[in-house]
Amino acid sequence: MANEEDDPIIQEIDVFLARSLLEKLYLFQYPIRPASMTYDDVTHLSAKIKPKQQKVELEMAIDTLNPNYCRSKGEQIALNVDGTCTDETSTYSSKLMDKQTFCSSQAASNVSRYAAAVYKKGELHLTPLHGILQLRPSFTYLDKADAKHREREAANEGGDSSQDEAEDDVKQITVRFSRPETEQARQRRVQSYEFLQKRQAEEHWVHLHYYGLKDSRSEHERQYLFSQGHGLAENTELIKSPSEYLMMLMPPSVEEENDKPMAPSNVLSMAQLRTLPLADQIKILMKNVKVMPFANLMSLLGSGTDPTAVLRCVQQVALLVQGNWVVKSDVLYPKDTSSPHSGVPAEVLCRGRDFVMWKFTQDRWVVRKEVAAVTKLCPEDVKDFLEHMSVARINKGWEFMLPYDEDFVKKHPDIVQRQQMLWMGIQAKLEKVYNLLKEHLTPKKQEAQSAHPLLVSGEQRVNMAKAKVKQNYGQLEKEFQKQKAEMKSNDPSAKTDVPNIRIKEEPLSMEEPMDTSAHEGLNNGLVNGLHPAEGSTDPVNGHLPGGCIDRVAQELKAFVSSTFKKQFVLTLSELKRLFNLHLASLPPGHTLFSGISDKMLQDMVLDTGCKQILVPFPPQTAASPDELKVYALWEAGDTYDQHRQVLLEIFSKNYRVRRNVIQNQLSQECGEDLNKQEVDRVLK
Repeated sequence: MANEEDDPIIQEIDVFLARSLLEKLYLFQYPIRPASMTYDDVTHLSAKIKPKQQKVELEMAIDTLNPNYCRSKGEQIALNVDGTCTDETSTYSSKLMDKQTFCSSQAASNVSRYAAAVYKKGELHLTPLHGILQLRPSFTYLDKADAKHREREAANEGGDSSQDEAEDDVKQITVRFSRPETEQARQRRVQSYEFLQKRQAEEHWVHLHYYGLKDSRSEHERQYLFSQGHGLAENTELIKSPSEYLMMLMPPSVEEENDKPMAPSNVLSMAQLRTLPLADQIKILMKNVKVMPFANLMSLLGSGTDPTAVLRCVQQVALLVQGNWVVKSDVLYPKDTSSPHSGVPAEVLCRGRDFVMWKFTQDRWVVRKEVAAVTKLCPEDVKDFLEHMSVARINKGWEFMLPYDEDFVKKHPDIVQRQQMLWMGIQAKLEKVYNLLKEHLTPKKQEAQSAHPLLVSGEQRVNMAKAKVKQNYGQLEKEFQKQKAEMKSNDPSAKTDVPNIRIKEEPLSMEEPMDTSAHEGLNNGLVNGLHPAEGSTDPVNGHLPGGCIDRVAQELKAFVSSTFKKQFVLTLSELKRLFNLHLASLPPGHTLFSGISDKMLQDMVLDTGCKQILVPFPPQTAASPDELKVYALWEAGDTYDQHRQVLLEIFSKNYRVRRNVIQNQLSQECGEDLNKQEVDRVLK
């Protein structure tokens, strides 16, 4: 009361509600105008509107005679957009940027609280606003300049390259007939972001006529901002009690459920998300992210969130896989929904995705074909399952996308145990549905019970091989003595002819024996894995007795032949890598551990019917010398030998060849026209 006494009423003003421009009055918010453009006397060249979207586009003239206008910049922009020629399609016919386009966007979705007011002769007249639009400069002319630049570049290329590109544009077309669209699929399509954008683009522009500020038509329209009748019958909305009138001016904020943001899946901002209950926040986050460590989930929920409450809620919408939380299948595929690819009901999709999740609890790798064979689902559905929680690796399969979260497992053993019991129940259901054999599941159960999945790196594998070699040293020594005794018994003249034996030594070169990493543990008194202490006939410098050499050559030849029948073309670097992998898979004491040099490997490649292809790589290449040595299988005994030889001859002349050149050369040399599939098979 004291404040009201200190603030006396000076004047009472009558308020009137004008209805003449109801649902027709818009407020335009212009940007800060440049010095060369004033909105009060500017010339509006054109205006158009899309009424349903409340989208306006205005084209305004720029005062090119203004001293603040940079004429050189305007000429350059007009030249970039229209080029040197001027016709009716030109954006700037005066060869000068003399106009600017403004596009609108809605400043507020709900404008029911806003009104335009006019004060005249002690009366305040209010007209409700139908929309508030912010105008921003449109830079579509830059897109036109880029398009002109690309057209000029394409025209300058010309010649043979343009002809080749025209030939490349000819592609095989596959005709498919779409299946009938279900009602659920139609509803999803109608609610999609693409459909909404397309529908907005289809609305036609309505061209408007602009009247200036001092135009007589403008003066006439401004009179509608005043209430036409001052009688109380004309303003029944204002005959309210003070509380009702205040409620009309400041209505309580009510969330409009139908007012959804124009974005895919009605995405919420983090500010909107944190207004929801904790369970709903976690469900929305897990549904969008699909796989998340617990630490990341806590950081998204904000500081001050109780971890115990989060754990209680996350177990309702997610399952624990390798220490990380993966959203449950029934959250992604609710009841009464179906697959967008195959139309399979949600129950079947949930079982298939649960099988993929269960496989990842057993191992970090999953093979897509195995999942498809067990679940009998279409490839698109299986790919969706795998993309939710894993990453594809070439020639390996699908790897779980996040590392094992050992910290969470150690901090929450009770949660881990509870999740293991849930997975045991899911596994039992999967066994019944998919008829899984228990003997195939038992070893994977044992693996799943370990705290960390077994991952063995290449270095660990080599160290394990060295340890095995040391353990089996006694056995290797016995086998060597036995082989030595057999050689002496088969060749009694070996001792007497020792002085006459001349060992052929390879010339010294910079080429070193291949590093097989298996004989390093036997360097104490051993040369290439064999003992040299008992006679001059023992192998030295990498040379072996005749019988052992034959066995090494046979093993090496078998490896090279099988490798090139699978790969056809290999560099020396890749061949050495495959050979080292082959050695790692062999048992200790194998004959190939006797030391194979690069020269021996290359000679064996040539002996097995392969040829070295002298590909003319560019001199500035960063490849190593072993990567520049290319070997190819010349004759494989199949129907594509001739085509393969022609292709290798082509690459011996140039390291980069266009596809149409290859196809023409194959057709000329082989005397037959090859289709695209046959050429692809030869190239592969």
